[in-house]
Amino acid sequence: MRQHPARLETELSVESPLWAAVPGVEAGVRAAAEAAFAAMPHRPALAEASIALVDDAAIRDLNRAWRGKDQPTNVLSFPAPPVAIPGAPVLLGDIAVAFETTAAEAAAEGKTIADHLAHLVVHGMLHLFGHDHIEAGEAEQMETIERDILATLGIADPYAARGID
Repeated sequence: MRQHPARLETELSVESPLWAAVPGVEAGVRAAAEAAFAAMPHRPALAEASIALVDDAAIRDLNRAWRGKDQPTNVLSFPAPPVAIPGAPVLLGDIAVAFETTAAEAAAEGKTIADHLAHLVVHGMLHLFGHDHIEAGEAEQMETIERDILATLGIADPYAARGID
């Protein structure tokens, strides 16, 4: 294991006032990001991730610009290119999470918005570390990692709530 403690600096930007409806939203986002970071076996000693809490209109613009999809989505991740500057944090990348889509999914799945947000932040962090879910095997591996991380936060299996194994 590591001989030194690894640390994540989370640059959090609450860009939509809708997120004020979620008690403790900033602490919850930071806890989820830090839990995901701590679970990564090959994490840098010092890293930084940027997380923006936006609305559906903002994430729709991002989704259209970067993925060619003119619709909102729950979370987008933008991994940073690997650049090492001695003494500086390793920039992992950016994550954006949309309020309305997150709230609607949480309601449909019988979850709290806070728990679903934590899941989406963990999911986004895994993308910043190179995980993906395009292939079925990758998706299963990613879901297992997500379950394990969320369990450390006291959050139930998000896939069981939807009847997904």
